[in-house]
Amino acid sequence: MINDIHPLAEGVRLRPATLGDAESFAETLTRSRAYMRRWDPVRPEAFYTPEGQVRRLTALLAEREAGRAMPWVLADDEDRVVGAMTLASIELGVFRNARLGYWIDVDRAGRGLATAAVAQVCELARDGLGLHRIEAGTVLDNAASQRVLAKCGFELYGTAPRYLHINGAWQDHRMFQRILHDAPPQR
Repeated sequence: MINDIHPLAEGVRLRPATLGDAESFAETLTRSRAYMRRWDPVRPEAFYTPEGQVRRLTALLAEREAGRAMPWVLADDEDRVVGAMTLASIELGVFRNARLGYWIDVDRAGRGLATAAVAQVCELARDGLGLHRIEAGTVLDNAASQRVLAKCGFELYGTAPRYLHINGAWQDHRMFQRILHDAPPQR
């Protein structure tokens, strides 16, 4: 289930990220760089190269193998990356929580893909990972991402002052959570 391919919209599916996605990630992130600047950390130029994405994906896939992250890509019919969803800081035991991060290619933004993908990831987190809760944060002025989270059942629970270093400065974030179920933790 977690490692399956999930159709999201015509011509776009959610699937686990692989090291083979590095070149496509580099192309899409470079194309979307100016668009995403307001919501991203300042990154070195090497980040936007295939080699930089190999390094990033290698670390992320090691986190997946350790059970601490689950990275997915949104891929088009030619298997090009058009977005990404990541559950990070996965914690099991009595917490059963993860942090959600996501982005959509500038050429695909505003078409409902983020909403469809977040909804699918919540289902996979609940049914495939047995998570109880997912949290997500957005910079204060990211109304589009806040709408996505609200549509997917996330509730605002507070503001975190100077939460992340985004676009060259410590930025306050609106914090959201979604409770996925109330069953006791699985052993």
